[in-house]
Amino acid sequence: MLLSPERAICRLRDAERSSDIQERMKTKAQKNEELEKGRKLMESAQAVLLIDFSKVQTKDLKNLRQELKKNGNPMLVIKKRLLGLLLKEKTVELQGGEFKAPMGAIFASSLEQAAGSAYRFFNGLEREKKIEGVKIMGGYDLNTKELIPQQQLVFIGQLPPREVLLAQLFSMIAAPIRSFLYVLDQKSKQQA
Repeated sequence: MLLSPERAICRLRDAERSSDIQERMKTKAQKNEELEKGRKLMESAQAVLLIDFSKVQTKDLKNLRQELKKNGNPMLVIKKRLLGLLLKEKTVELQGGEFKAPMGAIFASSLEQAAGSAYRFFNGLEREKKIEGVKIMGGYDLNTKELIPQQQLVFIGQLPPREVLLAQLFSMIAAPIRSFLYVLDQKSKQQA
């Protein structure tokens, strides 16, 4: 039985697609290796932040990884099912139905730093019109074993760094004292 040229081309394309899918699928050994890597990262993490990296260019994602790693908050692109297994080991249940997009997991040793870095990164991409919206999807606090909603992580990410907040607090405390000292100085000059 001879095939028409169109039919033969269709069969070749189907064969190419199935081989591409098989190449992208991970073997059990690769999945176990990824799980082990995730376990090591989870040991030192206080929280896991979930980000959506769809429509983010590879070079931008590389910059985010470098910035996070510099602050001690490594990022791992992991399948949702494998991340669910990692979180289940910590007795935290991943609600996978909530997250439809491809995910990256940031293993945060400092929730504030990681949320701030991720927020500034995605906010910068949004200003450059490379993406739409901040792509922080949510997170899990591993100490309290609770879900951290997206709005709360964005709010934490919008806060200035700790040093800036401390400086602002100090200036607010020092302002009335400074004013009082100024009044005393003026009074002493009046009397002299």
